[in-house]
Amino acid sequence: VIEKNHTFGRETSSHNSEVIHAGFYYPSNTLKAKFCVEGNRLLYEICEKYHVNYKRLTKIIVAADAAETRELEKMYQLGVENGIAGLRLISRADIKTLEPNVEAVAGLFSPSTGIIDSWGLMKSYRDRACDKGVSLVFNSAVVGIEKVSGGYKVSIKDTDGITDVTTKVVINCAGLFCDKVAALAGIDINASRYKISYCRGSYFSLTPKGGRLVNRLVYPVPEQAGKGIHITLNLDGQMKLGPNVKYMDTIDYSVDENDKMKFYEAAHRYLPQIELDDLSPDFSGVRPKLQGPGENFRDFVIRDEADKGIPGLINLIGI
Repeated sequence: VIEKNHTFGRETSSHNSEVIHAGFYYPSNTLKAKFCVEGNRLLYEICEKYHVNYKRLTKIIVAADAAETRELEKMYQLGVENGIAGLRLISRADIKTLEPNVEAVAGLFSPSTGIIDSWGLMKSYRDRACDKGVSLVFNSAVVGIEKVSGGYKVSIKDTDGITDVTTKVVINCAGLFCDKVAALAGIDINASRYKISYCRGSYFSLTPKGGRLVNRLVYPVPEQAGKGIHITLNLDGQMKLGPNVKYMDTIDYSVDENDKMKFYEAAHRYLPQIELDDLSPDFSGVRPKLQGPGENFRDFVIRDEADKGIPGLINLIGI
């Protein structure tokens, strides 16, 4: 396993809400829907088996008006189609029973949503892989992929220079850089529609003077490129707001303090107790999106590129 950073999980794998999603955001029969539903079940099993910290907090998606309530009903139907158990539409009274501080006219309750220690999960994967003989090579960037007899020559750059290794199979799972790695192998990323758009999502920590205001995850009805600015809790109980959606030309992990008012206004709709001064800039992550601003849904790409004359090159794009 070749990794350009100094250790594992330094980008999208650690810059996120650490939420175990249920799978009702994605169209039926897509890879995103199938992997999310199956992954939800498997993650809880893995956490129990390998002692990775998690909490099955549950989640409510809240509607502020009749139009958003209709969107919730569509999400519920989609969740049922995707095979999610236990989803239910709930009333304003139900929401007040579960979350007295939340204001909404209706909600969608997800019992299988939770949070996870993403670093602990990755460490568990790393430890088990190494136990099975996997070599992880850090501080090493792939700079060339050439088709040769019997497989591929992969050029790897580290502090000592460039080293070539040969292999029968190359799996490109480079996240934010998956399109660039695919291009190294000679793939036209524009013609193949593999070009990645960088979509930053920032988070603000939320520390109300009245203490913790919710006991579970609370989300608004989702927006085009994300799931909306929501309230999430980490394993220590710290509340955060985010992420927003901001497409960029370069990878940038800064948090724009000028977004504070937008975060406040988004969350204040359903959590009116918060004040502007309760918010502080926290961190950001960057999503590798196959769809650009305003474009329609794109699914994950996972394929052997044999039809492009490069069998054994397996691309994972937009994950």
